[in-house]
Amino acid sequence: MLHKIYHGILELLFPRRCPICDDIVTPVGELICRQCVSKLQYIKEPYCRKCGKSLLDMEREYCLDCSCGIRNYDMGRALYEYECIQKSIYRFKYMGRQEYAKFFGRQIAEQLGEQIRMWKADALIPVPMYLAKERCRGYNQANLLAEEVGACLRIPVYPKFLVRIKPTIPQKELNPQERQNNLKKAFKICTDDVKLEVVIVIDDIYTTGSTINEIAAELKKSGVKHVFFLTLAIGNGL
Repeated sequence: MLHKIYHGILELLFPRRCPICDDIVTPVGELICRQCVSKLQYIKEPYCRKCGKSLLDMEREYCLDCSCGIRNYDMGRALYEYECIQKSIYRFKYMGRQEYAKFFGRQIAEQLGEQIRMWKADALIPVPMYLAKERCRGYNQANLLAEEVGACLRIPVYPKFLVRIKPTIPQKELNPQERQNNLKKAFKICTDDVKLEVVIVIDDIYTTGSTINEIAAELKKSGVKHVFFLTLAIGNGL
């Protein structure tokens, strides 16, 4: 009862913002405005069987990037089409809207839960931020997502299993080749006392896959057998 009263007072003092329109959520107590639910565009068939990007051709199994490039991860899925959620992710990452994580994490668990359970992961690993950058921002949005998904599906989260050991240029500012070079030797396993065989990497956006690919390579060098990934949003494939 005290727990409910406490959270009720918090809701009155600091009302939750809708992850889509960013207004105060109506009705009170929900995680998203009811009129905003229809604005979400989920990834649907057909999609790439490797990275999960939407495809235009029902006959294709893989997008152009996955057909031509080497993928160190086993498979991945994303929840939304990037265009419908772009502004929301920006606020989530850069404007302190940490409360969005509860809605997004629960959505991942509800919409992709069946696939996640099939992977039988030992742990969820959020894509790490460079420590100085995380201190400046105050949080890592990938970690917030992972914690919510983990709580919903009862999968352990290991936020300190992997660290980013060098500051990298934001990937969106680089071309595909520059992205690969930018991430070389950027990640390091920082614990030897935890042995994991199957992990799911959690991030907010998948574009070319360079970040996930580099992380998967590092994880597999450390003995992880299977690496999957989940992201909130992803671009279109061809």
